[in-house]
Amino acid sequence: SVPACCSARYNLALLACFGFFLLYALRVNLSVALVDMVELNTSLAKNVTSNVCPEHSSTINAPRNTTGVKYSWDADTQGWILGSFFYGYIITQIPGGYLASKIGGKLLLGFGIFGTSVFTLLTPLAANLGVGYLIAVRALEGLGEGVTFPAMHSMWSSWAPPLERSKLLSISYAGAQLGTVVSLPLSGLICYYMNWVYVFYIFGALGVLWWFFWMFLVSDTPETHRSISHAEREYILSSLKDQLSTQKSVPWRAMLESLPLWAIVVAHFSYNWTFYTLLTLLPTYMKEILRFDAQENGFLSALPYFGCWLCIILSGQIADYLREKQNFSTVCVRKCFTLIGMIGPAVFLVAAGFIGCNYALAVAFVTISTTLGGFCTSGYSINHLDIAPSYAGILLGITNSFATIPGMVGPVIAKNLTHNNTVGEWQMVFYIAASINLFGAIFFALFASGEVQDWAVSGYHLHRN
Repeated sequence: SVPACCSARYNLALLACFGFFLLYALRVNLSVALVDMVELNTSLAKNVTSNVCPEHSSTINAPRNTTGVKYSWDADTQGWILGSFFYGYIITQIPGGYLASKIGGKLLLGFGIFGTSVFTLLTPLAANLGVGYLIAVRALEGLGEGVTFPAMHSMWSSWAPPLERSKLLSISYAGAQLGTVVSLPLSGLICYYMNWVYVFYIFGALGVLWWFFWMFLVSDTPETHRSISHAEREYILSSLKDQLSTQKSVPWRAMLESLPLWAIVVAHFSYNWTFYTLLTLLPTYMKEILRFDAQENGFLSALPYFGCWLCIILSGQIADYLREKQNFSTVCVRKCFTLIGMIGPAVFLVAAGFIGCNYALAVAFVTISTTLGGFCTSGYSINHLDIAPSYAGILLGITNSFATIPGMVGPVIAKNLTHNNTVGEWQMVFYIAASINLFGAIFFALFASGEVQDWAVSGYHLHRN
């Protein structure tokens, strides 16, 4: 094969990694800033929390900045604000995949992130105008982010040689975890020392900057790339020649009747239930139950995603090694990685609800739970490219639409279950997430496939008639 170092495909993976880094930074910064945007007395009656766990004496006695505007939003309003992003996000998934197959992923991904960045810059203004405006801006951010994953999958269908798929995709999507890792503590620090508005200004500006690099350096296919070597172009094209379809129409019906696709849908939905519940509510859990202040909170909330990021990168290497060198079948690798990546998190998540105020253990368990989830990236997460490379963007749009529902209902259900913020209520939240995870893992193990499906190859219609 063609060397990886400085190759066009690895450059694409790295730039994409930065792009997804920024996308997730733009997505999660609100979870941290929200803690600072809300007046204390409206978020919760203090006495409810104080008898659960002792307050931690904070080691940092730096003068805290208190110039940020405070809003009186109750818990339900906060739930709606956190969930609103997903209402936009779900709408553009399938159109995103379809458009990417028509106009190419480069423009779609580029403008998706550019748009999200611009709306992030407008967030403080929207919050001042009122809750409705803030919810609208977050939903618009969701619209912009909705096209990004399908667009990226679509680009990889023409850039990633089959035996390098796990590596290349895990590098590009791991940026999402890294964005979470960096933006949670960083947002906490920015809120602490500056003012919450800068959380939105700083990340928004970085997103606009990334966009210039992306538009200049990237191309949709190896054929159109300015500086790719002849050897690399030939290598990529020859590795994909039997895998792509030439037909112009999308085989919607055959696609929707495909059980391997539904296996990915169920796994994706189940995994995201846990992921989103933790992503949006971990800062709250740590503040209200385990009682950290915002600054400790940021670093500890970030730890699980750091583990996950490491796991994604490593498991991507291992998955391709097993397929290439050890001759494991693709479907065997996808199923095993999905089982580890879903049953592991379920076990540790439930355990996290049962250790009382031992917050070191709580953080450890939540961290292990999220870390093991990283195996899923080389499991169900890139299985779309195994079963239908030509339509990978559209397939991801379909599975991600279903997988966005947990982002909309998960946090709302969790907020409703934890009105009194007792440990018992949170155990319930963890139980629900774990059982959904378990179901998804088993379903995927039963019905997934690793082969390119008949309907995804060009000659498909000829054989049937």
